[in-house]
Amino acid sequence: MPLAQDTRFPPPLVDPDEEVASTKGYKIVGPGLVVAATGIGAADLVATLVAGSRFGYALLWAVFVGVLMKIVLVEGAGRYTLATGRTIFEGWRSLGRWTSVYFGPYIMIWGFVYGATAMSASAMPLAVLFPVLPLWAWAIVMGLLGFGMVWLGKYHVVEKVSAIMIGLMFLVIVGLAIYTVPNIPEALTGLIPWIPSGGLTYTLALAGGVGGTITLAAYGYWLREKGWDRPKFMRVMQLDNTVAYIMSGLFVIATLILGVEVLYSAGLAVSAGDRGLLDLSAVLDERYGTVIGHTFLIGFWAASFSSVIGVWSGVSLMFADFWGNVRKKPAGHPDTVTGGKYFKFFLLWITFPPMLLLLLDRPIFLILLYGVLGALFMPFLAVTLLWILNTRRVPKRWRNGWFTNLCLAVCAVLFGVLGIYQVWDAVVGVLGG
Repeated sequence: MPLAQDTRFPPPLVDPDEEVASTKGYKIVGPGLVVAATGIGAADLVATLVAGSRFGYALLWAVFVGVLMKIVLVEGAGRYTLATGRTIFEGWRSLGRWTSVYFGPYIMIWGFVYGATAMSASAMPLAVLFPVLPLWAWAIVMGLLGFGMVWLGKYHVVEKVSAIMIGLMFLVIVGLAIYTVPNIPEALTGLIPWIPSGGLTYTLALAGGVGGTITLAAYGYWLREKGWDRPKFMRVMQLDNTVAYIMSGLFVIATLILGVEVLYSAGLAVSAGDRGLLDLSAVLDERYGTVIGHTFLIGFWAASFSSVIGVWSGVSLMFADFWGNVRKKPAGHPDTVTGGKYFKFFLLWITFPPMLLLLLDRPIFLILLYGVLGALFMPFLAVTLLWILNTRRVPKRWRNGWFTNLCLAVCAVLFGVLGIYQVWDAVVGVLGG
């Protein structure tokens, strides 16, 4: 007996048999690079440095696991958009109203906290390099600069700036890692999966921190901005995403090498939060000279400011789509795209109200609070992708295979555990403080 048509959601908007285009002729500098550059922030650098300073190369394997998981998660979000012509929020909405009830408050709270976090993180290295302004003033400058670029520009501006930032931070951090002359034979032993005593939290952080939280879901929106909006771009998207996260993985490995060769070898430690990056800069100053220490600060700034640009663009697009759906606007309505009034509202929201938090002068607190909020999103993304990409919401040709399903299930469990650890640490920190 044939299955009845499921009427809870309409069929895909595009032809599932549309020919897939070759990757030949496409520049693989696209949305993948933007989402990867956006996702690598100060918190990821600190977690990687601390892991290297405490456990040497023992957790190197976790970086590879993290890269694989992020490739799978972002590819899933992109595949849904290309295969159906719908946004990821439309996919979530098809699962029930509960997704809107969760996502609406979440994106508003996340945007408020992350706005201050990103501005503080990008200001820290500048406050050291150019102490003519206090930290909070540099933070406001960074917020206004990101706001102006995204408000006045289009997606191609975001893409070009992100390419410059990720190129700069890649050259600086990878170059410094090579400069330290890493112990390659010892590093290779880190490819054997094992968790040293006391290393579970850091293993989870390394595997889960290779680039992005909510910005992973923004990938589909940037694909549409790029013009990659049909199944024919599926292979291009997959290559774009894979290349970008391989670069991210190399960047994280380079940061781990710095933690091992500069800190672990000397028995040194760094502070929690972004201050840990300033600690490393001071150690580099002492060991290799001021030029090297300041060069690291430039890479630190590039990693942090790329997150400002990417989030100001991508998450504003996500909010515009969410609110457009709430207001029952049709897909692609002028209010819901880059430059539309919903987009501009969230851009204002993520820039100016968070400046009030800067007056607290507690960037470490902001990093921790952002980490807790970010922990809530990753299990949600993994579970909903498992749900969406295995049903009639997606043409059969583009549904998950067994390997993707396995990876997404592992992601859901891993990020769920990591989220519990982050929330617990934050609560203990507040109560202990």
